[in-house]
Parts: sequence; structure tokens; C-alpha cells
Amino acid sequence: MFSFFKKKPKNEPSIAPETPAPAPAPAPIAVPTPVAAPVAEVAEPAPVPASVAVEEGIVEAAPSSPEAKRSWLSKLKSGLAKTSSNLTTLFIGARIDDDLYEELESALLVSDAGVEATQFLLDALKKKVKDEKLTEADQVRTALRTILIDLLKPLQKPLVLGRHQPLVAMICGVNGAGKTTTIGKLAKHLQAHKQSVLLAAGDTFRAAAREQLTIWGERNNITVIAQESGDPAAVAFDAVHSAQARGTNVVMVDTAGRLPTQLHLMDELKKIKRVIAKGMASAPHEILLVIDGNTGQNALAQVKAFDDALGLTGLVVTKLDGTAKGGILAAIAKTRPIPLYFIGVGESIDDLQAFDATEFVDALLS
Repeated sequence: MFSFFKKKPKNEPSIAPETPAPAPAPAPIAVPTPVAAPVAEVAEPAPVPASVAVEEGIVEAAPSSPEAKRSWLSKLKSGLAKTSSNLTTLFIGARIDDDLYEELESALLVSDAGVEATQFLLDALKKKVKDEKLTEADQVRTALRTILIDLLKPLQKPLVLGRHQPLVAMICGVNGAGKTTTIGKLAKHLQAHKQSVLLAAGDTFRAAAREQLTIWGERNNITVIAQESGDPAAVAFDAVHSAQARGTNVVMVDTAGRLPTQLHLMDELKKIKRVIAKGMASAPHEILLVIDGNTGQNALAQVKAFDDALGLTGLVVTKLDGTAKGGILAAIAKTRPIPLYFIGVGESIDDLQAFDATEFVDALLS
């Protein structure tokens, strides 16, 4: 299975699932619940057994099998091959001189590591080479590996479940980043870890998005709260109250794709966030941005814009397979080190995995 959860420290209070109770009457909110289009609920899920609620309130991930781990690492290495080839070929028979550093600088910039992260890596590498008196190209590559892992480590944090009942996650991103597909994959993973899931189809503008989410729901026996041409904030509000009434563990709210420059649509995201908080005071507990790994430096601009508007809690980077722009993670780590919960290197369920800095760098420099 997939290791992307963290066990809560023992000195923290235990959290037991709340006994499902009828949802309280919602307080007046800025957005009236639409009447014209009734809420559609799809694929009623089976109740989660009480035995999965462990003492600390955290569901631990089962360890991956050796075969699954090898398969994933092979896909990761294959997916990053284009970025890797730009970096690793520099060290073959190279002399440790200014020419090597200039070529490395160009390779990092081409991989979209960005100016700031590239300069940081070069300065740190030169210092390490001097301090440790490195003379061989392989030694320099090993030094670069260590520096890169240290840079990316702050991004490696687990998604912790069981903190709230339900845990409400709001999923955002630009058009085409893969939000809806990512939600479906995450829902499947959560179910594998004994979590009941409810999905809110907050992209009320695209019928295809609602249909796609509904298909995921039917396939995995997950309830989907959907509405045609309704207010996405109202759909999210209804989903939170429905999850509270059912005792559901996790709610994921899909949102319509938008560019950060579309200010009225960014304001709509802020509104969705506010209305979710009216349904549950502590929510949303996670605000995740889904990023297309092929967009390079534009991905960093998206992180900054969405973080400034919403206060992101985590990232998911998709479509890293086949890209020559894997260095974008270094740019994010140096400029806006928001936890990177998952990376994707393919279309299947198993191709979305928890981010591990050491595995990523090894695939990059192997």
C-alpha cells in the first residue's frame, strides 16, 4: 500500500469518530442554497467499520510491498529521464572547473529549477567541493545529490488524517492540471486506508467535470454531491453538512479550473472557502493545489498566486512522466516551500504516490 500518513504523537489527545447525528440547521450564509436544481447523490457508500478507528484517531498506511516499491521507483526514474539526462551526462569524464559549473547552471535552468534555486545549488556545491577537497566528477555528483535532498526535504510531509471529523479538503488548480482525476485517485487511496469519503462536485460550470467525478464515485462506491449550474459554494456547504450527518471521514471539494489572473474567479474560491467555514468552523483543513509538472516556471507562479489568495496547505504535482522540467520542485522548495504531498508519473491509480525527497533526487541523478 502507500505510505502517506503520519502517526500522531502519543501525548496528543485521542480523536474518536463522532457518532453520526442529524446535521444542525445551517446558519444563514451569504450564499443561499439553490432551489431550482436539486442536489444529486450518487452511489451511497457502505458504512465504515468501527474497528478502523484506532486509538489515536490516525489511520496508518500499510507498507508497500517490495514489488510495488520497485515498480514505482522504476516509473519515477523513467518519468524523470529527460530531466535526468540533462544533469547526469555533465559528470561523465568531467573536470572540476568553471566549465562544469557553467554547464550545470545551464542544465538546472533548462530543467526549470529557476534562477534563485540554481544559484543556491551552485554556491552550495562550490563550497562543498572546496571544503571537502573533492577532485572526482562522481564525488561532485554525490555532493549535488546531498544538497538537492536537503533542499527538497522540507517539502516531504505526510497528509495526516483523523484530526477532524470530517476532514475537509478543498482542491484547486488551473484548467487541465488534472484536479478531477487526482481527486479520484486520492479517494481510492483513502478508501484503501479505511477512510470513508464524500466528494463535492464544485465545478458547476463544466458538465464533463461533474460526470467525471460521478463516474469515480460510482466506480468506488463513493457518494458525490453534485448540482447543475448551481453555486459551487452552496454545493460545498451541502457536502460538509452531509458528511457530518453520515459520520464520513473525509470530504474533498472539487473546484473549477481557473487562472490566477482571473480575479473574479479567484474571488469565487475565497467565497467557497468562507462558506465551507460556515458549515464547519475549522474547515477547510486542507487546501491543495494540483499542478501540471510540465508547466515549469509557470507552476511556481501558480503556487504563489493561489497561496496568496487562499493559504495553501499542500501541493500535488501531476504529469511528471516524460517532462524535462522536473527541476521545478527545487524552485518551489527555495521560493515557496509548501508541503508536497503527492507526485504523479502516469495515469493509473498507483502512479500517484507520496513525495519522497531522496527517491526523487536518486531518480533525477541516477
